[in-house]
Amino acid sequence: MEYVLQFQKLCQFETRRLLFVLGIATIIILLLQSLMLPYGNALLSKSLVSKLTKFGKSNSPPKSVKVDNFLLVNTSNSTGSFETLEMVKNTNLSNVIEETEHDNETNVEAIDREDDFVLEDRGPDNDFELDEGIEPDNESLFEEVINKNSTLDDFKDPHTDPLLDKSRESQQNLTHKQIITPDTDFLFGSRQKPDTGLTREKTESPDTHAASSLLTLSPVSSTSITHLSNLGISSNESIISLTFQSNKTNDDPARKKMKCEMPPTSVTSIAEMNNLLIRSRASPRSLKPRWSSVHDQELLSAKEQIQNAPVVRNDRELYAPLFRNVSMFKRSYELMEGMLKVYVYREGRKPIFHQPILKGIYASEGWFMKLMEGNRHFSVKDPKKAHLFYMPFSTRMLEYTLYVHNSHNRMNLRQYLKSYVDMIAAKYPFWNRTGGADHFLVACHDWAPYETRHHMERCIKALCNADVAGGFKIGRDVSLPETYVRFARNPLRDVGGKPPSERTILAFFAGNMHGYLRPILLQYWEKDPDMKIFGPLPHGVARKMNYIQHMKSSKYCICAKGYEVNSPRIVEAIFYECVPVIISDNFIPPFFEVLDWDAFSVILPEKDIPNLKDILRSIPEEKYLAMQLGVRKVQKHFLWHSKPMKYDLFYMTLHSIWFNRVFQLKPR
Repeated sequence: MEYVLQFQKLCQFETRRLLFVLGIATIIILLLQSLMLPYGNALLSKSLVSKLTKFGKSNSPPKSVKVDNFLLVNTSNSTGSFETLEMVKNTNLSNVIEETEHDNETNVEAIDREDDFVLEDRGPDNDFELDEGIEPDNESLFEEVINKNSTLDDFKDPHTDPLLDKSRESQQNLTHKQIITPDTDFLFGSRQKPDTGLTREKTESPDTHAASSLLTLSPVSSTSITHLSNLGISSNESIISLTFQSNKTNDDPARKKMKCEMPPTSVTSIAEMNNLLIRSRASPRSLKPRWSSVHDQELLSAKEQIQNAPVVRNDRELYAPLFRNVSMFKRSYELMEGMLKVYVYREGRKPIFHQPILKGIYASEGWFMKLMEGNRHFSVKDPKKAHLFYMPFSTRMLEYTLYVHNSHNRMNLRQYLKSYVDMIAAKYPFWNRTGGADHFLVACHDWAPYETRHHMERCIKALCNADVAGGFKIGRDVSLPETYVRFARNPLRDVGGKPPSERTILAFFAGNMHGYLRPILLQYWEKDPDMKIFGPLPHGVARKMNYIQHMKSSKYCICAKGYEVNSPRIVEAIFYECVPVIISDNFIPPFFEVLDWDAFSVILPEKDIPNLKDILRSIPEEKYLAMQLGVRKVQKHFLWHSKPMKYDLFYMTLHSIWFNRVFQLKPR
């Protein structure tokens, strides 16, 4: 008996020692793994499995899932990468979306604290122009999108949307790759230079010039699932891919130059744009309606009244020098107020439809959507009473929801909108009556011209990217002002500037070196003592006010194009009462059909950058004071209000849409 007790004690002692040794060994192994892995999380795979297996059931594949400090996103194989797939069996991918949606709602404030001005370069695949380097405020970018009253029904996975069936088909053969960091954010994208080319077979990964290999961990999106299903991989299996990217740089001289990195092959001058506008009035492009309507007769009557408008003299609300013809504008505006009726389509699911974003550089499309959908004067519930039909979608949310980052393929975005058009054309007779000529959209994303091409070609397009070389139709389409709204609750904050006598800086510019033009601007004028021409402003506490105060203290504000022709600086200059100097070939200024931009701005060809200072110096003081007064007078036409005010940006946008429709209508 005594031997038995001694043996038991010995076993207990040996067991403790064995456990102690195993514990030490485990700790050493974990420490070694944490040193070897790029993100230092040796328990990632175990944590991921536990997260994936604990979810309930659903029918939607995830866009992403957050595990510990990792944001896992879609990825698949592509040229130049080595990929290993590890499958976690018996797990339904569709259940992860519930946690992703919860993360989207709870982490909105964290998203907004990102630096708007360096989050993403703007171009074909990277669209942010926020490059002045200004710190954002603490308001939520999505305070009107995701709020305390939001439910998961408002953020249903877009892949359950029936409009996506055809969109998925267009992406079946898409290959893509994604390099991420733990803080990569879907809304803003990566800090990278864009890589375009819908026809390029090889793609280059961003942000690889500092590392020889990077590790990405990601479940597969529905687009990738569709593609991988062709390879025999089931869509109800979570997939973790390990992608090792070789060292490459975007400065590779062999890299094919993008369109946005080169000057346009042809240039249309302002004088030629004016001639195109006159010709479009004389010979409208729109098709005759398939059958007549009483509303067409009302619009034709309005056209005659506008053309024969009584002469306006000394109007208290309108400053005549700002307009091409103030009498026609005033009469047209009055007729719009008394006659126009708009039907807003209710079809379409959030977040792409009916989900306005009220802050940031794409705020114009969001503010118009919000105010149009909430308007009781113009909107009607019966589409038979409407003169115009509004398709309320957000091109920003379209890109955020559907675009596969770094895929360089936007066919599914275009297909999604085509499916929407096919749906409303099948459900209602109005599209087919005019071929869409009495339908309109309001879009501020750079990709909108591409996304709406062909299937929405006859619509009235209010676009921020108003590039005459990119398909913009003068006289039919509307150049939408790109407004950078910093404070959604108070969009008029900081408005105004110093009087002309206190503006001591001849000209000011600050921004990232997007595109080909801005480096040329800095090359000539960065060191000039009379002009403040900078690249990105340095980080600092006073960064935001530094940018704003420079605009408030300058006579002229340089609005040089970036990757695209449009820039929020034009409206910013007006906002701070600085005369805008627009340097962007082929750009159609906002509200071109009614405003005379010579009265309050300077428009220069890009080739005149070497003579910029001489040109500005040669402007007589009297002319400058007249333009600066024009800026102050035109300012009210470029402001958003929570409740629209007469002649403000909402009414100006709606008026230009109405005005162009009136003058493009052909009687049957």
